[in-house]
Order: sequence, then C-alpha cells, then structure tokens
Amino acid sequence: MGYMNRRHGLIRHSVRGLQTLSNIVFAMALIMSQLSWAATSPVTIGGPFTLIAPDGTTVTDQTFRGKWLLVYFGYTFCPTTCPMTLNEVARALDKLGPDAAKLQPLFITVDPQRDTPEVMGEYTQSFDPRIVGLTGNSQQVATIAQDYGAYWVRHRTGPGAEDYVIDHSTYLYLMDPEGKFVRAFDADTLGDRIADTLRELMAQPREEER
Repeated sequence: MGYMNRRHGLIRHSVRGLQTLSNIVFAMALIMSQLSWAATSPVTIGGPFTLIAPDGTTVTDQTFRGKWLLVYFGYTFCPTTCPMTLNEVARALDKLGPDAAKLQPLFITVDPQRDTPEVMGEYTQSFDPRIVGLTGNSQQVATIAQDYGAYWVRHRTGPGAEDYVIDHSTYLYLMDPEGKFVRAFDADTLGDRIADTLRELMAQPREEER
C-alpha cells in the first residue's frame, strides 16, 4: 500500500478538454458502429495485439481467447484515475466470486518508456494479482491503442527525460470470449455495477452454444 501511495502521489495533472474530446470521439465511434452494423460494415473496437507480460513472456489476443476481457489503458505514474479504476476492477473480481475465473482484466500501459514488465507486475499486484499488466515497445502500444480508439498525450513537466505526465482516455472496454467488443464502462463505474453487468452477460448463451 505504501508503494501505491508513493507512486500515486507523485503527480497531479489533468487536461479536461482532452478528456472531453476523447469521450466525444468514443461516443461517435459507438454511434458509427451501430449505424454501420445495419449496413453490414461495422466499425470495430479491438483487434489482434502482441505485448509483454510481467514475467517477460510475449502474449497476444489469442492468449486470452475464451475469457471475457476488461481492457484499460493507463500508466503506473497516473495520480488518480488509474488507481481508482483498478480498485473498482479488483472489487468487481471479488464480487464475482467463482465467476471471476471467466474474466481477465488487462491493464495496458501508454507509458512503455517507464513501465517495464517488472514495474507493471508490481503495480497490478498491489491491486489484485488477477489483473495482468501489459507493456511493449512504442509501436506495439500505439497499435493496440489505435485499435481500441484509446488516446494519450504527454505533457512535459521539466527538462529531464522522465519529466512528463500523460493525459489518457479512461474507458474500460469489455470484450467477449471471442474477442468482440460488447460495451464500455466509464472509469468511475463502481465495481459492484461492473460485476452485476458481467454476471448477467455471462449467464446469456453465446452464439456457438445456441
């Protein structure tokens, strides 16, 4: 807990305008997806990826196939939103009970320069060991962020190489066991609500089971 408090208290910085823009862009993407669905040409959210797990192994989207995914983009120096969101994800896992085995939360960094696999592993462990932190090189991170419609922007805070903070989108993306986008949760969604929604969705028969 001391580790979390030290890291989370390092920086206090946000740009409301960029967060609002991200919300508008994401909402428009969802609307376009719904309209395009009728034309059989959907706008997709998500896609194939290759990233690095905390133990240094390479993982892909296929690694987690068969599980529901909660995907969140952030970084370990994030002062408020990331720890708040991961706390609620951990709460959702606890409330799901045995059904939590069907879910894999992924915390994907938008700061690969500082967030090494070891750093990501230590960070996610401080919330819940079932949350997997993923990193990669700049291109790998940029590719998956683009596929999910996530954004991030660096803001310099000093002359040093690591003197910066990052504004980033704050949605939790829910993907089904086949890797298809289902819905998004706002970052401030309570864990109880996330768990209730997931339990309801998990109880519904999927297409291949019908």
